[in-house]
Amino acid sequence: MTNYFDEAVKSICESIRFDSSLAKYSSKFPFGKSTADCLNHFLGLAEELGFKTCNYDNYIGEVIFGDAEEEFAILCHLDVVPAGDGWTKEPFGGVVEDGSIWGRGAMDDKGPAVCCLYALKALKDKGFVPSKKIKLIVGCNEENGWSCIEHYNEKAQMPKIGFSPDADFPVIYAEKGILHLRLHFPMPQAPFLHLEGGKQGNMVCDRCEATPRSLTVTKAKKLGLTVQGKKIIAFGKSAHGSTPELGENAILPILEFFAEKSEVVTRILDCVFRDIYGLKELSDETGKLTMSPNVIKYRKKQVLVLVDIRYPATLPVEEVLSRVAKFGVKYETVHFQKPLYHDKNSELVQTLLKTYEECTGKKAEPIAIGGGTYARALKEGVGFGPEMPGDPPVIHMADEHITLERVKLLLAMYEKAIERLTK
Repeated sequence: MTNYFDEAVKSICESIRFDSSLAKYSSKFPFGKSTADCLNHFLGLAEELGFKTCNYDNYIGEVIFGDAEEEFAILCHLDVVPAGDGWTKEPFGGVVEDGSIWGRGAMDDKGPAVCCLYALKALKDKGFVPSKKIKLIVGCNEENGWSCIEHYNEKAQMPKIGFSPDADFPVIYAEKGILHLRLHFPMPQAPFLHLEGGKQGNMVCDRCEATPRSLTVTKAKKLGLTVQGKKIIAFGKSAHGSTPELGENAILPILEFFAEKSEVVTRILDCVFRDIYGLKELSDETGKLTMSPNVIKYRKKQVLVLVDIRYPATLPVEEVLSRVAKFGVKYETVHFQKPLYHDKNSELVQTLLKTYEECTGKKAEPIAIGGGTYARALKEGVGFGPEMPGDPPVIHMADEHITLERVKLLLAMYEKAIERLTK
């Protein structure tokens, strides 16, 4: 497997250099030209390695290995969240420094996607003939609504079983439900002229700014805010929306600055930060509900707050919404995904768990996460890597990177896992 280590590193770097964050729609480039270029780079590489490929209108593509009737999916994505602030490396530089490959997408999910491709190449080279047609499917809209998966289902046949290398090790048997809600808080008399923060619903807000009608510099500085002319700015720390505790939400200190001047601002704080209606008390074996208000805007005498909720996998979504209704404000569902929940003792879960244990020398148990992966697009799908227990969080954060040692491990582990599941 080490024969393809250098090639994999080079290809990951090349892929990172495409800014595949969501851009303006066009009929030819539904998620932007750079994202389409990234997809075609990946498919072109696969063709050079001797695989059949298909590009479905720059929404999504696939690499095919084998011609059996039964199919097996490996679901990855090439789109990324925006770079955000706070980088010490070039976000789309794709450079190798200090034993790691740096750039947006290195871990989520370009690095693992490339490793899976070279794992298929290694199997092909040694004469492996899969008993199932392997489809390495690479989407371009995982971070923003999954319309790529919808397009694939219209144009092709989705396999029933497979895994997504877009989560955690040892193996993910359950994923919480995902609910993005836009809350409308009427504010006819706002204490600010402008308020805006956050870039995307599934990223903890790392920058928020406002223009107060009256500015108290001492108070602003006490809250850790930066004053620029008539504007106040809060800088936080980005993190994945499913793990808001790993970030610092920049919206909070901005709202705290205005709380004494507005009952509506206090109401927003009570609902989405102080959680007075107890949403975060909801829990089951897959963990507690998390709630992260990641985007805020003041428009037409109302404050709009986009909240990322990850709710326990065995909990009905109606129970969550019944508590949201107590906020007493209009809300709309921007994005919704049902939870994923599988039997821990299934052949798929146990085969991947065994592979992990053999490759790492560590005993482990299947786990549940708050993140959402393409595994939900399958009748029987689970998450399998690339993050290890104890890894410092880098996904959706500044200075995202993947270590060279992790690349080596992924190449070996994915080759072994794919072979066992399709032999």
